[in-house]
Amino acid sequence: MIVSNVNLSCARCPGEGVVATAAASTDAYDELSGSLPPPSLSPTGHLVVAVCLGFIGTSGFFSNFLVLALFCRYRALRTPMNLLLVSISASDLMVSVLGTPFSFAASTQGRWLIGRTGCVWYGFVNACLGIVSLISLAVLSYERYCTMMLPTMADGRDFRPALGGICFSWFYSVAWTVPPLLGWSKYGPEGPGTTCSVDWRTQTVNNISYIICLFTFCLVLPFGVILYSYGRLLHAIRQVSSVSSVVTRRREKRVLVMVITMVVCYLVCWLPYGVAALLATFGPSDLITPEASITPSLLAKFSTVVNPFIYIFMNKQFYRCFRAFLSCTAPERGSTLKTFSRMTKTLRTVRQDKEHHVSAPAPSSVVPTHKSIHGSSQGANRVAPSPSNPEFAACYTPAAITLKPKLILVAHYRE
Repeated sequence: MIVSNVNLSCARCPGEGVVATAAASTDAYDELSGSLPPPSLSPTGHLVVAVCLGFIGTSGFFSNFLVLALFCRYRALRTPMNLLLVSISASDLMVSVLGTPFSFAASTQGRWLIGRTGCVWYGFVNACLGIVSLISLAVLSYERYCTMMLPTMADGRDFRPALGGICFSWFYSVAWTVPPLLGWSKYGPEGPGTTCSVDWRTQTVNNISYIICLFTFCLVLPFGVILYSYGRLLHAIRQVSSVSSVVTRRREKRVLVMVITMVVCYLVCWLPYGVAALLATFGPSDLITPEASITPSLLAKFSTVVNPFIYIFMNKQFYRCFRAFLSCTAPERGSTLKTFSRMTKTLRTVRQDKEHHVSAPAPSSVVPTHKSIHGSSQGANRVAPSPSNPEFAACYTPAAITLKPKLILVAHYRE
């Protein structure tokens, strides 16, 4: 309390406001981490960070809340794959509610406001929810890959794989964020002292070993799963696009653009944070400036805004329901399609059609002659060939029959 009164009185002194703010930040940082404080941002820098956090928190809250509202409002969206998307939105919404407001308030004051216990709680909650989002993105990419490669995954009523993936992502995240509470590393202030996370600065064997494992299993491994799953998906699409229609090739380009967007946004949001953490751990203490330390943290929080637009509003099923929600009308018929993307449906159908051609018996070697066809068409009392009539098999070859499903698919899956 004495230090607080001194700071308040000095803040009113001319020319000493910046010094008082830095002193308050220094005392708060010493109280939390017990180490030398980093250089603080200027008042203008704290104001810019507060504006960015206010935008991120507000946009992330409303966009993710809208996703949950649409999922609860429209029954057509309650599918296994969309359940994974809702899990991502739920974790991002919790970050916007439980994390961003505290760092926003700290940035407006230029120092951490809720003490050491609040810092540990903030660091644990945000680390846990951030890893949930990362692992959920990897699980989502693997589920999409499995639905393409395994026809048994095509049942839109089986929620067990999706629920298993959600439980795995949350338990996996908790398993990696509880150890700092038990002594393997710790949570403390980061950057200019207005946010808290894993202690990146203490260069001990205990702390460095945890950071290496965290970087490997919670950032590099999910990114590898995403690259593998979407890479195999695009490879399989390219294999069948040469024998498919123009519509399928157009969908291939759309899926390629979507995959590139996902990977680039993943790297932009999370790679700078991982690199900054490694540099803070293994580099000199003054290597990263306050501006450089706060920027990766803002990008990581910005993922709560990016994820709904990439994974939700680029999904035509959600987009149709969103338009219906705004206009207070019933969603279009296209939104009642199953959870899987049209590109994945078409790919799996073409794969099954190719396998059917390989396993189908060879056509009959008996070819109807011109006389037999002419004679069969002359009888007035003869029944016209139909699919239920045995003469249908003699007049039409199997190749002509197997072409119809392809034409029906192209006509059915409209853009």
